[in-house]
Amino acid sequence: MSAFRVRIARPGELGAREIEAWRALRAGSGAPGNPFMEPEFALAVARVRPRSRVAVWWEGDEPVGFFPYEKGPLGRGRALGYGVSDSQGAVLRPGLRPDARALLRHCGLASWEFDNLEAGQPVFAPAAADSFASPVIDVREGYAAYEALLRVRSPTFLRTTLAKERRLARRADGGTRFVFDERDPAALRTLMEWKSAQYRRTGRRDRFAQEWITTLVRRLHERRTPGCSGVLSVLYAGERPVAAHFGLRSATVLSCWFPSYDPEFAKYSPGLVLHLRMAEAAAEAGIGTLDLGRGDAEYKDALKTGELTVYEGAVFVPGARAALHWLGREPARRVHGFVRGRPALAARARAALNGAARLRGGR
Repeated sequence: MSAFRVRIARPGELGAREIEAWRALRAGSGAPGNPFMEPEFALAVARVRPRSRVAVWWEGDEPVGFFPYEKGPLGRGRALGYGVSDSQGAVLRPGLRPDARALLRHCGLASWEFDNLEAGQPVFAPAAADSFASPVIDVREGYAAYEALLRVRSPTFLRTTLAKERRLARRADGGTRFVFDERDPAALRTLMEWKSAQYRRTGRRDRFAQEWITTLVRRLHERRTPGCSGVLSVLYAGERPVAAHFGLRSATVLSCWFPSYDPEFAKYSPGLVLHLRMAEAAAEAGIGTLDLGRGDAEYKDALKTGELTVYEGAVFVPGARAALHWLGREPARRVHGFVRGRPALAARARAALNGAARLRGGR
């Protein structure tokens, strides 16, 4: 790193030249055009997470690398948007490979945690402790080709989902309609209410109970840039929304983020219908990939055409502060990994969470 000058800045302090260099490096990297890796996402997060920072490498008068992160107490670092960001890592010129620990020292960090490190991150890959599949839908050949593939791979799934879509249309006054890019803030509020209820119903932490996340989603819904735009997709039965999804898109990737539906219409599988219509609309808009995000789910298995890999782990700089961070993180992570590796135990854990959620709800 001695041949380079490294500047630490808040994302909002980046100059126009640095922003353009970030975009250009990302575009030329060969990695999927995930909107979470664009400077616009960093700028949006920084408005709600004041500890957001970016390390910028300069070689002479040219910016050649960017490392976005959040800095917490005692030098605890995390990926920018940790917990909600579905793609993480550094954006570097090919061949630029700083030592991970030296980089952290330069940023004043004792550790740096990630939970969705993208593939092809050689600086941080050695610190990965777990890997996860992130299912994707490939519609680069068009929606008709994708549907034809489903007819071969998942014929029962496709047939029953399309039949449910027709039944829903018959029930609704005025049939069904799909809006790929809904701009009505009321529809976004409805989605967040559904999602909060779903989190509580399944015993999971309610992300929308955190003000910074709700504010971030609202602001991204308003954002319109080539690399990172918020997209709210809604399936209506008549004039009533029955399923919705909010995600981020670039020119080539739709990163699926927050899907949910009205439980009253569950027998029609509106969430599955929504995803099929999203795939169709994305293909028409020139988007080639829908990234469904890490995590096991039956609907992802039914819809996917392939998988990417993301990683979880942490880099530690030897010292007392890093030891404290390790003790606070690793035991729980190892327990989670032990449970994930044993499907029967994982199923019992999910059942226990659902039961606890029902008790809290008085049901």
